[in-house]
Amino acid sequence: MLDKVKHIILVLSGKGGVGKSTVSTQLALALAEADHKVGLLDIDLCGPSVPFLLGLEDQDVHQCDEGWVPVYTSAEKKLAVMSIGFLLKNRSDAVIWRGPKKTAMIKQFLDDVNWDELDYLIIDTPPGTSDEHITVMECLKTVNTDGAIIVTTPQEMALEDVRKEVTFCKKTGINILGIVENMSGFVCPNCSECTNIFSSGGGESLAELAKVPHLGTLPIDPRVGELAGTGKACVKELPNCTTTEVLQKIVRTITVGG
Repeated sequence: MLDKVKHIILVLSGKGGVGKSTVSTQLALALAEADHKVGLLDIDLCGPSVPFLLGLEDQDVHQCDEGWVPVYTSAEKKLAVMSIGFLLKNRSDAVIWRGPKKTAMIKQFLDDVNWDELDYLIIDTPPGTSDEHITVMECLKTVNTDGAIIVTTPQEMALEDVRKEVTFCKKTGINILGIVENMSGFVCPNCSECTNIFSSGGGESLAELAKVPHLGTLPIDPRVGELAGTGKACVKELPNCTTTEVLQKIVRTITVGG
């Protein structure tokens, strides 16, 4: 089902709670705003937040002769979404599965979803370097994957875990497109001044150490947080904010030659 997908990009992080799903959804929305046909696959089976972030929690997944039909965010069908969240009755339901069942579900998501023609498929992965990631790599062996964007936060503890993700990519042959440092500083909603409530520069240092591009630094911005659950693109709603600048840089980086 991936034969009509031109580019596949993984969004990874060795640490939970770094805002990886927010980066994934806003990147997908930014690509759609740039007039690309985009798919967003949420394989964080135990914490599927993409349906909530895009305001799609009331949507259902249907089947056709070609497989599962993804959920579209608009009538123009510029952004298609698949998540186990669509298969749960409500947000409070827990997925209590052992590895083999999770592996089977991820294979279904990669093999049985009728994505149709896509310019970009963004795959939002769970934290860590375990079964889910290995399953994705096994399923993607026969298709051309552009690489991974790794998300971190500036704290030393997060950076230690994300270093393991860099090692995982290098050992499994995943091209690292770059590192994004998220939650770096707090942007005051009144004066727009950015205050570093954590440390800063960790993502850039990690990128330099790993010899991969540093794609940008995203602050904590309450205005961006308010977009959660609306399905609205930051690049459209907040054209002059730092997050938009970074997202547009990432879009330019991954679309060069594409």
